Amino acid sequence: MVLTADAGFGHRSAAKAIVAALQDKYEQNCQVFMVNPLNDKRTPALLRESQTDYDRIILNIPKIYKLGYEASDTAIPGAIVESSTTSLLYEVMRDLLHQYQPDAVVTTYPVYQAPLSAVFTIERLSIPLVTVITDLATVHRLWFNNAAAIITVATPALKSLALQHALDSNKIHITGIPVHPRIANETRSKEEIRNELGWDINLPTFLAVGSRRVEKLTNALNILNHFGQPLQIAAVAGNDELLFSHLEKTNWHVPVHLYEFTDEIPAMMRASDAIICKAGGLITTESLASGLPIMLADFISGQETGNMEYVVNNQAGDLAQNPVEILELISHWMMNDGAILKTRAENARKLGKPNAAYDIADLTWTAIETGISADRKKIPSLKKLTDLLNLHQVRLQRK
Repeated sequence: MVLTADAGFGHRSAAKAIVAALQDKYEQNCQVFMVNPLNDKRTPALLRESQTDYDRIILNIPKIYKLGYEASDTAIPGAIVESSTTSLLYEVMRDLLHQYQPDAVVTTYPVYQAPLSAVFTIERLSIPLVTVITDLATVHRLWFNNAAAIITVATPALKSLALQHALDSNKIHITGIPVHPRIANETRSKEEIRNELGWDINLPTFLAVGSRRVEKLTNALNILNHFGQPLQIAAVAGNDELLFSHLEKTNWHVPVHLYEFTDEIPAMMRASDAIICKAGGLITTESLASGLPIMLADFISGQETGNMEYVVNNQAGDLAQNPVEILELISHWMMNDGAILKTRAENARKLGKPNAAYDIADLTWTAIETGISADRKKIPSLKKLTDLLNLHQVRLQRK
């Protein structure tokens, strides 16, 4: 059972990648179910609506979001959040485990670990929990929970951070963030893909991936549209109707290919010369796995700061947040027959881990075969958990 959430695209994209890898490699021997517990009708509205509130808060009150993120990323508030989610999600998690009876649970969202741990303890279940962290460098402390038998991280820096939170080194695996197997399995040339997509095979091609969370994308597209050199743009609106409508109404001076939504991002990345996006964990990782130089038009302070710094510090891309910076960056990238762009692409290839989903699938399968599970000495006791749940009048047993 693969658990995910819809607070942003990254958690679900990671989950879909793991599902695809498990099905591709172990198809004859397993069933895979992808579930979003936050969408369960028994989940309190506070948690269900947090998924849609995520976009609104980031767009309208980003400073409040940053303040809340940083405040909760400390020991006492973090413990309060875990206690709260345990009480709010215990019954949903318990019933999902009884419904699907999984041999392993994989989660791409951090808040599920504490309630899962409570169910494992109270119902005396020994099910391997694999936690897949979906950012590159700086992540919230909620990700680091001893309920997990295996924790996958993207980078050595993130492993060091996990060790600082008292996790056992032997349960931490550096795999990268899982990207869809289509990225690893894509064998067509750039020219073949462009022909199939109807793109010009000769023009420098910029892929722009947006959504309602990428406010500054249109600045970059406006600069490209008036840059004055031959190029083409492929712009994906990420199901944002307002953004797509704006793109359709734009007076384009360069060849442009517009998509409100598409499942062909892996192929489009392989067919492009650079990507413009924000520093989300999954889009950044997919770009690196595709060897694609990244222009970061924006990032969410706190949550995505580490992703931005990882790309920039390793010279796989650059941050450009206003029109002047964007113009300078594109000019520098295109100079000397795109010398800097080629260097960024080579650095991206070195960082990319296109096989991460397969590696996580293998770790999960091994956990099932060996029966590995969490160390009970490092998670809350049965008495503490029952006291907590009784305090909040949570039913410990099913009807």
